[in-house]
Amino acid sequence: MAIAKAERLMNLALCLLGTRRPLSKRELRDSIEAYVEAFGPGNGPGGNDDSFNRMFERDKDDLRELGLVIETVESLDGEIGYLARRDSNRLPPITLDAEEAAALGLAAKVWQQARLAGAASGALQKLRAAGLPEDVDPYGAHGALEPRIPVHEAAFEPLMLACRDRRPVVFDYRKATAAHPEQRHVEPWALECWRGHWYLAGWDRDRGAERVFRLSRITGKVRSRGGRYTAPVPDVVTVRETVASWAGEITDRSARIRLRSAAGYPLRAKATSVRELGGGWDELEIPYGHGLDAWLVEFGPDVVVLEPAELRADVVDRLRAVAKG
Repeated sequence: MAIAKAERLMNLALCLLGTRRPLSKRELRDSIEAYVEAFGPGNGPGGNDDSFNRMFERDKDDLRELGLVIETVESLDGEIGYLARRDSNRLPPITLDAEEAAALGLAAKVWQQARLAGAASGALQKLRAAGLPEDVDPYGAHGALEPRIPVHEAAFEPLMLACRDRRPVVFDYRKATAAHPEQRHVEPWALECWRGHWYLAGWDRDRGAERVFRLSRITGKVRSRGGRYTAPVPDVVTVRETVASWAGEITDRSARIRLRSAAGYPLRAKATSVRELGGGWDELEIPYGHGLDAWLVEFGPDVVVLEPAELRADVVDRLRAVAKG
């Protein structure tokens, strides 16, 4: 049975870190079981040397990409050897003041999601082994507050891993205005929580544009797909700003409505200006974004849309649909 690549890389790293002198390719080939199994011993019959050399070079590059400092040393007789000195691959001592330690402890306790909870707990144990005080209160003066980031959607974990590994995914997505879900092919970029809901930002291959998806509207399983991304990943992915703009909270457009004086307090909280009209009515100017028509319909006869005309038409259409239903 072939030995997994992760085990092969681990064994190669241990050999390079454990040696006191540079090891040649032949010595490494004879010392690492995966190489012996695949290509035979270095002093055995030839035929696989080129294949071994290609695998070894790839493995060496992978370890360097992971951060291992590998030195190439030429001996007096011209033989090339490799080693990873411990002093070149040792992290500096971790020194944290009380506030920094408390911040790390607090961050580690935020996650309720099982996979991340284990990683956070393991990280805290390593920090304590490196000198993090056991008696540091992660909540400081706010011990009564214990933050949590709830994750109820089954899509969260596969999407988190897909974002990390840069793997395209496929899932069924039901828009707020659609009766049935549609299949979406997405190159996931980032996940972010905004006002208690999780959102995914990524490249929608079907539409050829950036899109933001609310995880609670993903139905069924998230399925991974092979291949590379077709669109570049932005240096900064502004999920919250995109959702806020989509919801009308960040927009340069506004709507003008009439509202009964003793009604619609959520609308008043969003208003950029309020003017009394008399007769039990006020005039409000509010941000105009996606979904505003559906929100205004909820206030029924207490709201009259003045402008823009397109918003007024959308509200009228919704009210007529309700009346027919």
